[in-house]
Parts: sequence; C-alpha cells; structure tokens
Amino acid sequence: MTDIKSAPIKIVTRFAPSPTGLLHLGHAHAALFAHAQAQNAGGRFLLRIEDIDQGRCRHEFEDAIYEDLAWLGLAWETPVRRQSDCMADYEAALDRLNRLGVLYPCFCTRKDIAAEIETAQGAPHLAQVGVEYGPDGPLYPGTCRLLSMPEREAKAASGVPFALRLDVQRARAITGNLSWRDLDRGEVLATPEIFGDTVLARKDTPTSYHLSVTLDDHIQGITLVTRGEDLFPATHIHRTLQALLGLSTPAYRHHGLLRGDDGKRLAKRDKAETLRNLRATGHTPAQVRRMAGFTW
Repeated sequence: MTDIKSAPIKIVTRFAPSPTGLLHLGHAHAALFAHAQAQNAGGRFLLRIEDIDQGRCRHEFEDAIYEDLAWLGLAWETPVRRQSDCMADYEAALDRLNRLGVLYPCFCTRKDIAAEIETAQGAPHLAQVGVEYGPDGPLYPGTCRLLSMPEREAKAASGVPFALRLDVQRARAITGNLSWRDLDRGEVLATPEIFGDTVLARKDTPTSYHLSVTLDDHIQGITLVTRGEDLFPATHIHRTLQALLGLSTPAYRHHGLLRGDDGKRLAKRDKAETLRNLRATGHTPAQVRRMAGFTW
C-alpha cells in the first residue's frame, strides 16, 4: 500500500492570459511551457481567463485565445475559470484580510503619490531617508497608513475614491518568516516589503492581480505555477497572501522571456506579431511551436 504522506503531488499547471489583445509568440511560449510541465509528469493543464480589467478586456479576444491555443495543438480541462465570474471569491478574501487588520484605505491619487515622492527626494530633512524603490519603481510612502480611524471614516463618507492597500508590516507580524520553493532557484525567503504596501483592490476593480491570481491558484488546485521571470518578484506578495488567507502554496518555475531583435521582451503594447497573423501568413502550428521554443 502506498503511504499517502509520501505519495508524489499530482502536477497541475495553468496558463492564464488576459483578453486585452491577441496572443503573440511570448504567450505561445508561456502556454507551451506550462503544458509541457504537466504533460511530462502525466499531470493536468488548466486555462484561466484573467479579465478583471473590464475596461480593456474584450469577448472577441477571449474567443481568439481559445482558437489560437487549439490551433497550436493544446488541450485544457473545462470549465475555464473566468475571473469576472468570481468577484464574490475576491470580496470574501478582502473581508478576511480586513478582519485580520492588514488592510487600510488609501485616498492618494497617482499625482499625490508622485508629489509626495518628489518632496521626499528634495527635502533636506529627509535626505538621509531617501526614497525606497521596488520592482515596480518608487514605493508608496505610506501617507494614508498614518491616518487615524476617524480621518479614514470621514474621507470615505465624503465620497473620496480609495484603494485598499496591504499593510506589509502588520502582515509580516502575523505570518512571521515565510519561504517558497522555486524548482530552479531552490528555497526562496519571502520579502514582501520590497513592494511596499501594495494595492489589493480599487473602487472600480474590487481585486488586483496579486489577490486574484493567488486565490485562483488555490481554488483551481494548481500545484506548479509557471510564468515569466519578470513575475518572479511578485511571488513575495503571493506567498504572504497565501499565509494570511490559509491557502495552499504551490511550487514555482519562472521561465525566460522571448525577446525581439531589439532585445525587448515581446509584449502586446509593442505590437508583437500575433499568432493570428502568423497563421494568416501560412505558418503551420509546428513552425510556430518551434518559433516559441518547442519542437513537438
């Protein structure tokens, strides 16, 4: 009889595109990479549509995702999880975080934050402190974290829009030291403070990338998260949210990024050549898979 404790974990991976444009070769590489990790281990490959940004997401792009992936030769389990159908899950997670006391409302606009950072950079009495930087640039200076409860309530009651930020110091006090396993880098110590007090929800979007993908991976039973190396730093935040919310912690593998002749990574905003265009110009699925770094 097999000892359940020593039984190998079933590999479950996912590809999670956003329907804000057509898929390009970079997406093909990410999808094929995730699929290969599951296939090589006799595991499962899932698909998720990350469409929380309703201002930019389009149904026609979602339809194109299914069409392009099938044309590449990929098959995935159904049903497909669509984030826009799961807002109640994210709201429940936010409620739990709020009850833990690790959220606070931030009423600062991007202009306010930029002005605060500029002041900190130029003020003589702050010269020794300076401005801290993280993976996404200058860290939020914590202006609204210092507001009293009456001040927060008054601003909210007046109708001033606000975001919900994670109080990283409070979160660390609850979770203690954390780590996660990266299959290529080994055990990694979680240091969420490199992002500062990151935004977990906004008034117009009641969740964020960090919150939704962390919860989605748990709900879908993902055991191996594969994604581009540019998202490696985000795992510090995700590991913290897992601990706060009592979620499972998958293993991670961060793959390299496909880059153009200019050395820049392929991206929608730079109008990288799409799979639809490659198909229209006569490329076969096998050719595109090779272009994306896979030979099967």
